[in-house]
Amino acid sequence: MVAQADRAETFHALHRGPEPLKLANAWDAGTARLIEHAGALAVATTSAGVAWAHGYPDGDALPVDLLVGTIRGIVRCIRLPLTVDIEGGYAADAAGVGAVVARVVEAGAVGINIEDGSGAPDLLAAKIAAARAAADRAGVALYINARTDVYLRGLAPQPQRVAAVLDRAARYRDAGASGLFVPGLSEAGEIAAIVAGAGMPLNVMAWPGLADAATLGTLGVRRLSAGSGITQAAWGRINLLARDFLADGRSAALAEGAMTYGEVNGLFTGP
Repeated sequence: MVAQADRAETFHALHRGPEPLKLANAWDAGTARLIEHAGALAVATTSAGVAWAHGYPDGDALPVDLLVGTIRGIVRCIRLPLTVDIEGGYAADAAGVGAVVARVVEAGAVGINIEDGSGAPDLLAAKIAAARAAADRAGVALYINARTDVYLRGLAPQPQRVAAVLDRAARYRDAGASGLFVPGLSEAGEIAAIVAGAGMPLNVMAWPGLADAATLGTLGVRRLSAGSGITQAAWGRINLLARDFLADGRSAALAEGAMTYGEVNGLFTGP
């Protein structure tokens, strides 16, 4: 098995490639293994998908024990670097976040996303510092992706959004962040301005109107995430199949686009 330190080094290096690192977010060990099989260079979780898979809503409601169990299950099944979305850190204060991050790292993750939401940027900066200290104590070069919701939640008027993001980016970088994640950002000029001013790699999320990965690369974007998009698409397909099957009991639709039993089972029975 590849050592955690090596996976951490690889994950950092993937943010320095000619095109953005594309992350198709998983929500359990099975989907992580499937994404690895599809050709991914690294695996990320979606907090929404993990929460829904355990019967919880997204929004810091998932018990940390279930999060840690999910990480362990994924690490057991894949050889790629794993980064984990920990929402706001599943704790209200920096000390609590440090304790959570220690468990996340111990379970095998080499990266995290942590978000400010509607909270004060100083609070997230303190959480990032605690996360960095916890990772350092564990001897892991954790990639801390600081997510700001300035665009996603409309935390600043449109003309002031770039400046607001850059102000937060500086705070988060100084606290120990490795990268900046700005979901909802899609306009090319604003992307370029944030790339120029952030001082760390920029991550954007699949979004209506967002350019493709190659174009984003020319703008300086270093990471592109599917977010909960694949999870939502999968839930939509399952919902449709289940409703139709329950309505008429017909089997034909179940085979459309399906992997065979042998293909799926083979993902977990190889060397």
